Amino acid sequence: MRYAETGFNLEVDLTRGNIERVATDPRDTAHYLGGLGTNARLMWDRVPPEVGPFSPENLLVFGTGLLAGTPAPGSNRTIVSSISPQTRLFAFSMMGGFWGPELKHAGYDKVVLRGKSPRLVYLWIHDDKVELREAEHFRGLGTLETAELIRQELGQPLAQVASIGLAGENRVFFASIEQGRSSASRQGLGAIMGDKNLKAIAVRGTKDLYIARPAEFMAHCNAALAYIEHREKNPITNVMPIMAGLGSPQEMRVHDEQWHTENFVWGNARHRRKGFWTQDIAAQWTDTMEKMRTRLLSCHNCPLKCGAAISVDTRICSYMMKCFSKLTYTMGAMSDLEFGLKIAQKATEHGVDAFSAPQTMAFAIELHEAGILTDADMAGWPPDPEGRFYWLLDHIVRREGIGDVLADGTHWAAERIGKGAMAYAHNNIKKHEQLPLKLGMLNPIYFLMYSTGEKINITQIEGNFPQQPFETRAEREAFVKDWEHVPDERFKQWFVEWEQRGEKSIPNYPPVDATCEIVHWQEMLHYIDDSVGLCAGLSSFPYKPPYHLHNLPSIISTGAGLELDEEGLKHVIRRIRTLVRATNIRRGMRRKDDKPPDDHWKKRFPELEAKLLDRYYAFKGWNADGIPTRATLHELGLDFVAEELTVRGILKDGDEAASAPAASAAATARSAP
Repeated sequence: MRYAETGFNLEVDLTRGNIERVATDPRDTAHYLGGLGTNARLMWDRVPPEVGPFSPENLLVFGTGLLAGTPAPGSNRTIVSSISPQTRLFAFSMMGGFWGPELKHAGYDKVVLRGKSPRLVYLWIHDDKVELREAEHFRGLGTLETAELIRQELGQPLAQVASIGLAGENRVFFASIEQGRSSASRQGLGAIMGDKNLKAIAVRGTKDLYIARPAEFMAHCNAALAYIEHREKNPITNVMPIMAGLGSPQEMRVHDEQWHTENFVWGNARHRRKGFWTQDIAAQWTDTMEKMRTRLLSCHNCPLKCGAAISVDTRICSYMMKCFSKLTYTMGAMSDLEFGLKIAQKATEHGVDAFSAPQTMAFAIELHEAGILTDADMAGWPPDPEGRFYWLLDHIVRREGIGDVLADGTHWAAERIGKGAMAYAHNNIKKHEQLPLKLGMLNPIYFLMYSTGEKINITQIEGNFPQQPFETRAEREAFVKDWEHVPDERFKQWFVEWEQRGEKSIPNYPPVDATCEIVHWQEMLHYIDDSVGLCAGLSSFPYKPPYHLHNLPSIISTGAGLELDEEGLKHVIRRIRTLVRATNIRRGMRRKDDKPPDDHWKKRFPELEAKLLDRYYAFKGWNADGIPTRATLHELGLDFVAEELTVRGILKDGDEAASAPAASAAATARSAP
């Protein structure tokens, strides 16, 4: 018997219309857990680097986490994987809500889609009944409207629906997949879904999941709930309001936006506005949020309320918003919160990433101001910034006029436009738009996270170690007293010694070796969450969460029937992380790609940055070009990876980096459409 998981995937060939229920190998669960881990193994095995994002051979995989759908609080995540049209690398975007648990209760751990349907369809999964249904009558409709109409058509009001809007249908490179309470937004996976002519996946499940050791597992779940209650009653002091408690950043219930509006940057990730947050602005924005936020929302089996139902027009259904997307359109357009919440409704219906879309629109406005885009390029757009954002959104999702160029995101749009436009696509990592944040002094921890993180989303890389030191040593010592979550007591000392000014401040502190360990710890926790299906807001993202390295092995073991201790779990996560890295290495990624935006920090330190990368690569078991060594691959049971990298000329004797011709060939394969 399989525990926590179902032991079956749905394999859907959209070209032929063939659907199969395929049993999975329990050894894969032991080696890769679920979610991201088993997605990564599928992608390695079945999508070689010659396959581009819009090839029929590219897979689109909806993989539930190993514990998704179980009683573990916050275990509701699905990882959607494919090859990104923006980065041309392995993409994995996380979504919460109710869709993943519903799929588990229908009897499946994953939906694996290949090929391209000859017509627009949606997939309907109702326990053992699975069929592709005509969706041409939904063409052009919004994501939420499509979901509601599908539920009405099926007569299934409880069905969970993941759908795309116009952006996905028209293969906008930053198109999202929306599903009510959450979305898979980053890296353009909605474009892959649209390319496959799949409008939606609707699912309704009524089956049971089995737990390996129910009494022990429920004891762990109850302990987590008790700890969540404790943390909510005892918020952390000395931090920004959204970091004081648990959950995904609590933007929806926090009104104080001084930190974000004065430290994050406006427009095309250019301008900080110190002194912006006045009493008048605070009152106006609070009033706006109170009027438009109809209620706070939770995901499946979670006691926290991180999202909110936002109602712009009572004649239209509300939409769900969470985290920093509350501010992205507002700050991109240099406008106010009311505008941001209004345009976000249209953007959600169209299905676009709320980080990339406003940055791309602000980029277009900046290009016009610089004379790189002309009035002829923007014929008919309104004179006001807000009107221009609405105009640009409409043209981008329809790929009309200049919108057809901008729909590829800032990097690829700048490459097509030329005339110096690439200098304005300045906020990218691996060709993908980032959180609009510009700072002063280089932070070594964030340098490594930005540079080497392959999830391409800083909020899904950073985590349990505070973002900056507290002002006094006494405050830091108080913080570490109940910090049971750290892997080792040394982490406490590193934080206590970290100062805001002086010898033990950034960029010289934390020390290089400590920085490597801190980044590795934070990344490891995110990879656990993405494989197990836990919300990062209860595990890898906040300070002092209910889930951590010391209790996760027991929770996973009692729930899924795996015998894992701390070292065993760390080993599995190293295997998953290394496989993700190797997948991208096979697609041409190298050390030259591991870098933050050039202007992210005003003060940079090239020698320190090179040293950080050198030491981090060595710590991870990678060579000087960021390629996992044969010894590392063998240690992690990834000899099949070493064999292929050797055949492709990427690994040579002595684990040297690929030769120039081999690297060039891999880069060519990566850029293939």
